[in-house]
Amino acid sequence: MTATLKMTHKAIGAEVRRGTYEIMVDGDLAGSVEMNKTVEIPIESGSHTLQLRSGRNSSRAQTFEAAEGQTVAFRCTGKSMLPEFLLSFVVPSLALQLRRVGDGRTFD
Repeated sequence: MTATLKMTHKAIGAEVRRGTYEIMVDGDLAGSVEMNKTVEIPIESGSHTLQLRSGRNSSRAQTFEAAEGQTVAFRCTGKSMLPEFLLSFVVPSLALQLRRVGDGRTFD
């Protein structure tokens, strides 16, 4: 009973936080993604919590459901609007952005 987590690290324009991001699924390191790359990670179907980390910087944790055979896609970046960028130096969980992309369902 597996699903797939697809993570793309891409920004349009300049990005200050360009390093490799660690992908944390349910609090455990599941893999990493480099700038302008996409990785696919097999996960168990069910409910999960997803977060990115890069040193002291992170994203906010997001929960998602993954059904059997489903590909759940996210896009991540270190780019943000200036007020949020400045606030991220005090609140590191605002440093990285994580957004779900499309439906991502696959049918066999």
